[in-house]
Amino acid sequence: MNKPYIDHIDSTYVLAVLEDLLAIPSPSGFCEEVLLRVEREAAKLGWQTERTPKQACIITIPGQAGTGTLALTAHVDTLGAMVRSIKGSGALRFTPVGGYAMNSIEGEYCTVHTRNGQTYTGTILTTSPSVHVYKNARELKREEENLEIRLDAPASSKDEAAALGIRNGDYISFDPRTRVLENGYIKSRHLDDKAGVACLFGLAELIARTGAKPHKTLKLMITSYEEVGHGAAYMPADVAELIAVDMGAIGDDLACTEQDVSICAKDSSGPYDCAMTTRLIRLAERDKLRFAVDIYPQYGSDASAAMRGGNNLRAALIGPGVHASHSLERTHRDALMNTISLLAAYVLEAEDKPVKEPNA
Repeated sequence: MNKPYIDHIDSTYVLAVLEDLLAIPSPSGFCEEVLLRVEREAAKLGWQTERTPKQACIITIPGQAGTGTLALTAHVDTLGAMVRSIKGSGALRFTPVGGYAMNSIEGEYCTVHTRNGQTYTGTILTTSPSVHVYKNARELKREEENLEIRLDAPASSKDEAAALGIRNGDYISFDPRTRVLENGYIKSRHLDDKAGVACLFGLAELIARTGAKPHKTLKLMITSYEEVGHGAAYMPADVAELIAVDMGAIGDDLACTEQDVSICAKDSSGPYDCAMTTRLIRLAERDKLRFAVDIYPQYGSDASAAMRGGNNLRAALIGPGVHASHSLERTHRDALMNTISLLAAYVLEAEDKPVKEPNA
C-alpha cells in the first residue's frame, strides 16, 4: 500500500459505522447493545473478538511473528445519567454519569431505560421551566438539584411513575441528535468517543481490505467505563505499548481544530511517552496530515487509566478534534481521516526504521 495511507481509507464505511454507533444508547456501564454491534462489525471484517470480565471488547489483528503487541483503545461509553429518585410530582431527579456541565443538557430529550426492558422518553428541564410562571426561571442556577426529567407518560405522582416500572438506578441516555453534513461537518452528542471507535474500525477495515500486515499484533480494545475514569485500568499482560484514540479538545490556547488529528503531549495524568509522541509527530509531518500537538490539563484518557492501574506499558494519545466536548459536539470528516491515516502509519511500519519522506 503506497503512502500516504489517507488515500486508501474508505470514508463512506467509517461514517456509516459512526452513525450506527451514535444511534445506540450507551451511558457508562450500559453498553451491552453497542458492544454486540462492535462484535458483529469485527466479525464482518474477519477479526476475532473476546470480552473481558469488565465488559471491554478486544479485537485481535495478527501482526508479524515475534514483534510484540500494541493496544489501541477507544471507548464506546458516553455521558448519561441515572434515576436518583422519583419526585412527588412524578418528575425524575437524576444523578450524572460522567462529567458535564448541567447547562449543557438543559432542554435535551432523553430516554429512561428500566430494569425490566421498558423505555420512556422525556425532557430535561429546570424546576422553574417557564418564564411565564417562575420569576427565577432565568436566574436559577443550573445544578443537579434544580434539574429534573419530565416524562412523556401519564405520571403526575410518584406512584404513577413507579407503576410504569421506573425505579431508582435506572439508566438515562441523552438523544445524540446526529447530523452528517455534506460539507464534511459531523455534529452529535457522544462523538467523544464514538468517533474514536469509528476510527479504529476504519483502520481495521483498511487492513482487512488491503491485506496489509501490522508490524506488531494489534489489540483493539473497546472499553465501556472510560467516562467514569477506569475503562482501561486493566490491560492484557502482553501489551507493552498503548495508543488511546480519543477526541482532541478545542479552545482557549489549544492548536487543534475540527479538521486535525490531535496528538496530546500531556494531560492531567502527566506527559505521554516521549518516543511514541515524537514518532507520531514525525509520521504526521511526513505524510502531510493536518495535525496539532497540544496539552490538555483538564483531560484524562483510557491511557491515563491504564497507567494508573499499574500496567507496565508506555502510552500515547491521539484523536480527531472535537469542538464543545461534553456538550453539543462537532467534528469534521477530515479529522477522522487524518486520525486513521496516522494510526495506519504507526501500526504498519516498523518502529526501528527511521521516518523518511515517502520518496526519500
